[in-house]
Amino acid sequence: MSLLAEDTEAADLGLRWKPGFAALGPAFFTELRPTPLPDPYWVGRSEAVARELGLPTDWHESKATLAALTGSMPVAGARPIATVYSGHQFGVWAGQLGDGRAIMLGETDGGLEVQLKGAGRTPYSRGGDGRAVLRSSIREFLCSEAMHGLGIPTTRALCVTGSNAPVYREEIESAAVVTRVAPSFVRFGHFEHFAANQRDEELRALADYVIDRYYPACRTTDRFGGNAYAAFLEAVSERTAALLAQWQVVGFCHGVMNTDNMSILGLTIDYGPFQFLDGFDPRHICNHSDTQGRYAFNQQPNVAYWNLFCLAQALLPLIGDQEVAVAALESYKTVFPNEFEGRMRAKLGLTEAAEGDRPLIEGVLKLLAAGKVDYTIFWRRLSGYMADGNVEPVRDLFLDRAGFDAWLLSFSQRHAGTDRALAAELMRRSNPKFVLRNHLGQQAIEASQQKDHSGVATLLALLQTPFEEHPGADAYAGFPPDWASTIEISCSS
Repeated sequence: MSLLAEDTEAADLGLRWKPGFAALGPAFFTELRPTPLPDPYWVGRSEAVARELGLPTDWHESKATLAALTGSMPVAGARPIATVYSGHQFGVWAGQLGDGRAIMLGETDGGLEVQLKGAGRTPYSRGGDGRAVLRSSIREFLCSEAMHGLGIPTTRALCVTGSNAPVYREEIESAAVVTRVAPSFVRFGHFEHFAANQRDEELRALADYVIDRYYPACRTTDRFGGNAYAAFLEAVSERTAALLAQWQVVGFCHGVMNTDNMSILGLTIDYGPFQFLDGFDPRHICNHSDTQGRYAFNQQPNVAYWNLFCLAQALLPLIGDQEVAVAALESYKTVFPNEFEGRMRAKLGLTEAAEGDRPLIEGVLKLLAAGKVDYTIFWRRLSGYMADGNVEPVRDLFLDRAGFDAWLLSFSQRHAGTDRALAAELMRRSNPKFVLRNHLGQQAIEASQQKDHSGVATLLALLQTPFEEHPGADAYAGFPPDWASTIEISCSS
């Protein structure tokens, strides 16, 4: 029996749904309904995402909407499913995984999938409770919107709802649900699942669906002799390379780059133990569970390539030639450094490439690492120096003043003859004032645990426009307190 919700028994969100991923058939998912949570309440809402979905302006005023987005009431016209996938976790094949606590309501007629994370147990929960806790849900909600504000491809988050229902982790915490939104939640692991089980028919159906929906140019390409699947792999690798460059440039650590956490669209997905760097440490490990440092900040680009190689292996039955599959990954090695250097030049206020840019970039990164200089504050202050000529706020960040002065001389020579005002504006648009530091998220979480959600709303407003000055909000752009270094973020959520 279909679980398609009838309008007479469901909350009408004003959305129209189409089959989308569900059209692939039951081999790819299980139909089910979310498990209700008692007495839901609003924690945070993104009106920007509501507009993207085309929700009415009073969408959040309905108790039925609150209940529906907490999994306690069916959504009119929706066909909830949980999808199956597999993957490599910390470099080890983990076998079948799947949406263990995420239930997709469906795809809107605007082409956006809507998913409830934390909405209860599914057939893929692997003994888990299918729930998410308030702590991790707030972090995902805020970081989804923060990354979008930074211009980095990401899944989005419409809202967080909470409930006093207990969830058992290292301690008893309260439950929450994040409503996530993306063009697609398909991961590398979806392809790995069917390849590992030698289900080539389903593998081909999945690849054809993704290509036709999201990579149609691969059908008419002359790349790889017109091999659409190799062209698809190349396109995914290039999107992934561009994404990783953006992560590295902004100082973002994902923390758990398993193949099942890699988006086929090159989106940042699955915000677990993430962190934006405070002091610049290329070897920083943000995930307390990552005891071997596999997902350290400076390892992320290589891990992404390793994950793409796993995707290539999964697609090999369709590509048909191992050498072609390997060749389809080759452009990653040029796209990543080109994207990285281009974005670093923008951070430096440079509009065109020139000989010597790479040493200039590498030089400042070495200085920042040697002094564990605050990454975000340095770049924002450097932007200010370009605007007003006052170098002391930047120089004060370094113990190695001589080293910084030598680098600054090279930086100034590179800018000889340039329009400082234009360079300063480019730097201001490239160097955010606000990022979601761990301690800021923790403060908002602790207040929300006491039913004060104002901190979530304040952070959301700042993070959605992180390059603006936001007068009066300088406290959110300052140095982290000493206790911030004691915050431990793990895979537990």
